[in-house]
Formats: sequence, C-alpha cells, structure tokens
Amino acid sequence: MLMMSRRAGETILIGDGIEIVIAHIGRSRVKVGIRAPHDTPVIARELKLVREENRAAAQARPAADWGGLVARLETPPQVSGNPSDKGIVRQEAARKN
Repeated sequence: MLMMSRRAGETILIGDGIEIVIAHIGRSRVKVGIRAPHDTPVIARELKLVREENRAAAQARPAADWGGLVARLETPPQVSGNPSDKGIVRQEAARKN
C-alpha cells in the first residue's frame, strides 16, 4: 500500500483517468473528491459490504414454516372454564392480531 501525505487542495493521480482531490481536512475527517471515468464505479467500501449482505439475505430461504405459522394464527384461542380467565384470553388474542 502506498502512503502519501497531502494537504487540502492537493491531488493524487492514479493512471491517466483517476484524480483524487483532498478537498478539506477537519479534526476527525477528510473530504476527498474523486474524478474518474463514467465507466469506473466509485463507491465507499462500507456501502459495497452492506449491498452484498442484503443480496445474500434476500437469496437465503426463510427458516420459518409459513404454513404452520398461518395455521397457528387461525386456530381460535383455548378458553378455560374459569370465568376470570376469559378476559385474559381475549386480551392475548387481541395482541396477536
């Protein structure tokens, strides 16, 4: 890896088509401008990693059995013989919906 020291306003050339400009140097951040050909993708590494993770998650098969889940949701709640328990069952059923 090549390490270079640059001041604000100075540039770094990569080949004939890419120019990196140090736009601003702050306390904890450096603003960098990049001039590159339109056919050269320029993206932050973190965004590329997030994109790859999202694509992998979208292609993964869901672990849940959707048919069993729907059947459990459609099954009416069990009501016990104690009258004081009926209100609790109704509240729990309302929470699930």
